[in-house]
Amino acid sequence: MTRDDEEPVGLDALDRVTWALRRAELAVQTLKEQRLRPLGMAAAHYTLLMSVHSEPGLAGAELARRLDVTPQAVASLVARLEGRGQLERRAHPRHRHVQELHLTDAGREALRAADQVIADIERRITEDLGPEESAQLRTLLNRVGKTVRDA
Repeated sequence: MTRDDEEPVGLDALDRVTWALRRAELAVQTLKEQRLRPLGMAAAHYTLLMSVHSEPGLAGAELARRLDVTPQAVASLVARLEGRGQLERRAHPRHRHVQELHLTDAGREALRAADQVIADIERRITEDLGPEESAQLRTLLNRVGKTVRDA
């Protein structure tokens, strides 16, 4: 067999853990997008609202770092959610050029509705797995995340 005839990857490439993670991630992401769409929300909106809810006062640049997206992506999402009245920017008390992000009442309501959708997806998964396997999966996924971050 010449070098040109060799397979570029092993026949088991699609059986790798990383591919299983990717398939699961895509399935969950697709379901989130489908279920959030009737609320006029994308999964990225939910993620941003949840992040601001969990840490009120985050600046856009810090939020971008935590979500591992570009500051431009966060700025675009913030502008959209601010236009909907779900987010507001407030001047930082000590740094006048920094704008803190906070949920508005409309943002809290949108987050509450979206989180019910996400919690239903979570329930569907955990009911299928059961409590023991759900806990085991969470532990394993946390280990995978740590392993990759430590690499």
